[in-house]
Amino acid sequence: MDKLPEIKDEKLRLRALTHRSYVNEHPGDGKNNERLEFLGDAVLGFVVGELLYTYYPEELSEAKMTRLRAALVDEQQLGKFAEQLGIGEIMRLGKGAIKDGGYQNPALLSDTFEAYIGAYYLDAGIEKVREFIIPLFTKVADEILGMHTEEKNSEHLIDSKNRFQQWALAEFGENPKYFIIDQSGPDHAKEFIAEVRVRDQVYGLGQGRRKQDAQKKAAEAALKKLGILDSES
Repeated sequence: MDKLPEIKDEKLRLRALTHRSYVNEHPGDGKNNERLEFLGDAVLGFVVGELLYTYYPEELSEAKMTRLRAALVDEQQLGKFAEQLGIGEIMRLGKGAIKDGGYQNPALLSDTFEAYIGAYYLDAGIEKVREFIIPLFTKVADEILGMHTEEKNSEHLIDSKNRFQQWALAEFGENPKYFIIDQSGPDHAKEFIAEVRVRDQVYGLGQGRRKQDAQKKAAEAALKKLGILDSES
């Protein structure tokens, strides 16, 4: 079973696990993990990109590596890693976040995982991060690539935003534009609604816990509307 690596600096470890909602209720008990989340996101992007370049030198084109990296570091997958590593059991959340199911919330799990990676990088350095990340992510990358060897599944590796962009460029010679048109909910459980337009015409709406996820859903809705994506996929 995979194990969460140890962060020796206890203050840094606690900060990585501390959500804004906890700090709001305990203002004298340290800082939230948002800056560490920002750092961890950057570290993950670099290490996973390096992993794909190093371990799959001939199998993947630049475009496929980009799509695979996106699949490996998206909210749902990082949330699964966090759950697998027991992060949900040690996150520090406010009462409102806990009441709303925060310990099982994919967005909170994903964000905390990124913050923990950022803290581990500061505490132990990039080599230790690589030692932790490579085996964890390689297993999932292999599963995704294995799944997509079958022709019927091959298109799922193509990100919906990329597919809609390809269509828009072919039809109009223009890139789609995404707009966040609404957001609701408390800080720990935000919901965003995005729309995608081409030449000021709305092609799809999508909702998600992150702006990027809402944009992906909007692109999926546009593809389904156009008949490019199966409505059941």
